[in-house]
Amino acid sequence: MHKYELVCIIHPDLDEAAFNGAIDKVKGWIVEAGGSIDKTDVWGRKRLAYIIRKQREGQYFLLNLSLPPAATAGLDQNLRFLEPVIRHMITLVD
Repeated sequence: MHKYELVCIIHPDLDEAAFNGAIDKVKGWIVEAGGSIDKTDVWGRKRLAYIIRKQREGQYFLLNLSLPPAATAGLDQNLRFLEPVIRHMITLVD
């Protein structure tokens, strides 16, 4: 198991319930893949550096997680097709 950081930018027009639902869905995928979530940090609404999908703002959250290396590709693919996610980045922590 390796340690990773996952940062996601969620669509800004979602209400709090839908935002939390998207976070819970991502957490569910991590647990299904045999990983664990060490820490969840919600950064809130922030202005984007440039327009993405016609949006100037996004709702950010960070997950510190442990995951088998083979499972990162599946998580990345699931995040690409999750509609509310504007951008995401999975980074290996040394």
